Amino acid sequence: MRLDKFIAENTGLTRSQATKAIRQSAVKINDEIVKNGATKVSQEDEIYFEDELLPWVEEGQYFMLHKPQGYVCSHDDDDYPTIYQFFEPPLSSKLHSAGRLDVDTTGLVLLTDDGQWSHSITSPKHQCEKTYLVTLADPVENHYASACEEGILLRGEKEPTKPAKLEVLDDYNVNLTISEGRYHQVKRMFAALGNKVVGLHRWRIGNVELDESLEEGEFRPLTQEEIDNLVK
Repeated sequence: MRLDKFIAENTGLTRSQATKAIRQSAVKINDEIVKNGATKVSQEDEIYFEDELLPWVEEGQYFMLHKPQGYVCSHDDDDYPTIYQFFEPPLSSKLHSAGRLDVDTTGLVLLTDDGQWSHSITSPKHQCEKTYLVTLADPVENHYASACEEGILLRGEKEPTKPAKLEVLDDYNVNLTISEGRYHQVKRMFAALGNKVVGLHRWRIGNVELDESLEEGEFRPLTQEEIDNLVK
């Protein structure tokens, strides 16, 4: 890895800021000042930034996060804070989400630095199920469950949605389980049914459920069983 990239990931600086700090003698490798950001470093090196030893984070990180409303699942956004603000460097720059949630949707987000693992969850061919608690503006109608099971043709689409499972909880709340991830799919499905989603919370991906002990904005590492089960 390049030194400037390592410094940026571990400090929260931009690459240009990291390069400038390196040139200003703020970085030491194995007790020697290094001023070239292109210098290659490895886990065998001890790297100091302003006399503070920076840690190497092992590859293979897996987390679940309870996403609050008002946050986006991208690293940079001009309008909203991002979920990566809940993590300290270098995790904040190394992680990516295995499937995103809209800014106004809450609930379970999986994050990792393992691209192959996240692809196995998000790839359409694997049909990983996601379950949402959906709150509707108008009462649930009797035909909703059968319509979801048969597939719903969304506006602007040529093919109906894949069969989905709907469980009615009360007049205004349902659990909806889908196996694909079209753009704003849940909201568009109920719009096609003549209703409006006013609350959306994802609480399950595959057979992994959001930990009830996590408050909004909190996260924990996945267990090895959870990691393995998600890609079966």
